[in-house]
Amino acid sequence: MPRQPAVDSNSGGATTPGDSSPNRSTPFPDNLDFPDDGFARDPSNLSDPSNPANWGEDADRPGPSGESLLDFGIQLDGGLRSSRSLFDDPTHRSVIDLQQITERAPVDMFDAIQREVGVLVQRTQRGAAAPFIRGLTGQQVLIMVDGIRLNNATFRAGPNQYFNTIDPGMVQRIEVLRGPQTVLYGSDAIGGAINIVTRSASNRFTSYGGQASWVNRYSSADNGFYTRANYEGSTQDVAVFGGGGYGNFNDLDRGGDLGRQPWTSYSHWAGDGKIEYLLDERSMLTVAFQHFVQEDVARSDRFPSRLTIFDPQQRTLAYVRYQGIDFDEWFDRVMFTASYHRQKEGVFDQRLNSTNQDLSEVDNHSFGLNLLMSSDLGPAGRLTYGVDMNYDSVDSVKDRYNATTGLFVEPRTPTYPDDGVYAQTGVYGQWEVDLTPRLSGQAGVRYTHVYAAATPVIGVDDDNDPNTAPVDTPIRISPDFDNWSASSGLTYELLPGLQLAASVAEGFRAPNLDDLAATNENVQQNAADTPSVNLRPEKSISYDVGFKTESRLMRGQVYYFWTDIEDMILRTTAAGGAGTTLFSRTNRDARVNGFELGGAVEAGGNWELYGNLSYYLGDDIVNNEPLSRIPPTQGVLGTRWRDPCGNYADFYAWMSGRQDRLNSQDLTDSRIPNTGTPGFATFNLRLGKQINEWQRVSLNLENLLDKAYRVHGSGVDGPGFSAIVSYEITR
Repeated sequence: MPRQPAVDSNSGGATTPGDSSPNRSTPFPDNLDFPDDGFARDPSNLSDPSNPANWGEDADRPGPSGESLLDFGIQLDGGLRSSRSLFDDPTHRSVIDLQQITERAPVDMFDAIQREVGVLVQRTQRGAAAPFIRGLTGQQVLIMVDGIRLNNATFRAGPNQYFNTIDPGMVQRIEVLRGPQTVLYGSDAIGGAINIVTRSASNRFTSYGGQASWVNRYSSADNGFYTRANYEGSTQDVAVFGGGGYGNFNDLDRGGDLGRQPWTSYSHWAGDGKIEYLLDERSMLTVAFQHFVQEDVARSDRFPSRLTIFDPQQRTLAYVRYQGIDFDEWFDRVMFTASYHRQKEGVFDQRLNSTNQDLSEVDNHSFGLNLLMSSDLGPAGRLTYGVDMNYDSVDSVKDRYNATTGLFVEPRTPTYPDDGVYAQTGVYGQWEVDLTPRLSGQAGVRYTHVYAAATPVIGVDDDNDPNTAPVDTPIRISPDFDNWSASSGLTYELLPGLQLAASVAEGFRAPNLDDLAATNENVQQNAADTPSVNLRPEKSISYDVGFKTESRLMRGQVYYFWTDIEDMILRTTAAGGAGTTLFSRTNRDARVNGFELGGAVEAGGNWELYGNLSYYLGDDIVNNEPLSRIPPTQGVLGTRWRDPCGNYADFYAWMSGRQDRLNSQDLTDSRIPNTGTPGFATFNLRLGKQINEWQRVSLNLENLLDKAYRVHGSGVDGPGFSAIVSYEITR
């Protein structure tokens, strides 16, 4: 029987079948939430929408037609945009829910997502977090907050820090989408996409009044702490959630005899709020605001010769969202979002053998409009379609000062041209249908147009004399890029609770301002990027095949994929001098393939065994060498006990293999040993106790054997033995 997913982003109830979705009924256990195995609780099957206590982000009070108010049967807050459950979807997707996030006791987003199946998180500096999905990161992984793009025109090539400008205390769940997601989300999502869904009031529109909560976490490895206070409340028509957090972290104590790593201390603070208002029984208006600031974040990989400090590292998001259902003959569901996203980055940079200090600032203003609609087609399935537009405006400045006198010396070429603009427009549609009682399919297509304009400073050889140096000359560029991308997928029910899934998806990434126009010295330890104005866009095609199983005793999924990337934008050495290696960008074909698996087995007595494993192989076909920073084989193996009262115990091993398939640029990067990054294994224990209905405590013991290790490509070593103590009170 088909079932209607009832999405509640704020509760954890059992599955409630319905009768209006094109999906088939599949046996699901009541409790699907388990971390680190790659098949977390499906948010499209959580609660009964007719119960007011379970009205959630995307499934609210029933409307007159009997359909749940604002229940797309898809994720309105952006991540999945599909009426199918994770189990029925042909692609590899997973969700980290609030319970899992809480048990991980994160002080930043690095802690919240690390060890998820197929996800490696690299950090060049302590306050950074760069998630890799299917061997790719940075510009090739799309990050969203409530469905709004975090990626912007100045996202750097390779790992960057911007994922860590999200306060984990405001996160309801994390959606991880593996493989190309261009059809639904546009440029950048070649490796995959991550959507951060933020919290709302727990019992919205029930007149339950309000409650406050406070959580405090202490970490022994850095003698640091994270604290956050929240308030939430609701009437019959208005729901409110808001909070603020602060974190302060000292130099990190590493494993073994390495001691504390210099330049790994920093602090951050954050504030956010969300108001949801029921306009009537068919529509809702949401207004949200987020602000996050990091201070004194130093690049530890440049110790001791060069001091580079990010201060401030700032992100601000404000948006207004309308959601509605039952629009007669036009469409069945609609969501419209208008957003403003600002990311500001200040950098202090000084080579310590020089008296020159460079101060730079990049201020990126992103304006977004997104219209998402859905129409039921009866036996012909469901059509989801929409339009999205994003416009970025970049302000940038860089000046040099004398470190001894503090006097201004000269203006410098800014990291990005001060007149940079970048605009994206897309139109897309995806159709989902049950072809037979056991076979279902989906297909989608998108048209994308991207326009960029800037005036970078480029070295021009205006006299054709090889004995004279090129002259720095401002050159106006204004390229535009067009693309059609498509995707399709099938799932076939081999047996009850066992699916065969296969999909083919195209990906697309247009060159951004960092590719085209950057004069950026935040590269490796002593390197810089130079403008590359003649780049072509990246195009990819990925083939996935996998199995998914779901029963009372076992659940899991395994996927193999192969991705061909045409005209991948990669660094190449341009020149060198004055102690700095200069890189430009070129288009080269590449490929990445690998497998991902994760699962869990019920062991009885509230115990279960779980684990995941991932392997990737990436190659630069033109240069006949490995792609840079491809993650090593890694996995998790653990056992966990949970009782119905909220108490838990979780013992797991996190293992990573040696990575010695190095790119030529890896060999010049001090973050990666010349012989490769050694493998490691850490043993870890999580304990949680629900003291009473309003208090709980937890103790996370990490790296019990105090092993020295480093995540591949990172500039920060892993912490040694660490105790993380958390206390939470809600009244």
